Amino acid sequence: MGRGKIEIKKIENTTNRQVTYSKRRNGIFKKAQELTVLCDAKVSLIMFSSTGKFHEFISPSITTKEFFYEYQKTAGVDLWSSHYEKMQENYKRLKDINNKLRREIRQMMGEDLNGMSIKELQTLEGNMAHAADKIRNRKLHVIKTQTETYRKKVRNQEQRHGNLLLHWEAKHDDPHYGLVDNEGDYEIALANGSNNLYSFRLHNMNHHHGGRLEDLRLA
Repeated sequence: MGRGKIEIKKIENTTNRQVTYSKRRNGIFKKAQELTVLCDAKVSLIMFSSTGKFHEFISPSITTKEFFYEYQKTAGVDLWSSHYEKMQENYKRLKDINNKLRREIRQMMGEDLNGMSIKELQTLEGNMAHAADKIRNRKLHVIKTQTETYRKKVRNQEQRHGNLLLHWEAKHDDPHYGLVDNEGDYEIALANGSNNLYSFRLHNMNHHHGGRLEDLRLA
């Protein structure tokens, strides 16, 4: 028995539709390749699936660019004129926006004010006042943040200084350390927790300007 006639309509099942598309796409590409080899034809196929996937076949003897050039020359159509016109329109629009922004920047700098109406000048003045307020608030915020940071650093340094003083006073109270008055000089004996004993002498030295210097030497 012969194959039954298949009704040509959209396949609703997504999986079946993708399988059918893949099989028939391969069949069409195979026929295109056969035409290219058997008949020395220049064939180009461009396909997009329902999911947006792109597939293309082009005869090895020609590039896609050359194929479209041949098509335009033969059919007498220009595929790019409308696209070029849209690009020109978009370029003009962007150029106008750029010129407008540049003019606004110059006006904010106090330039290019000729030709502005009273209302435009008032609007510009209000915008600049608002911008100045925002800049001033931001500056104050930065100053406040930096001040708090510096205060924290000062407090940390003061705390470290206090800890060092407490540590030094504790060393003076430690029996391993001794301070002996020796006729105006002071001798300091330090023990390191073992049998070793170190002795230092603190000498008072009179400066020629009447000041006082102290010299710590190993006794």
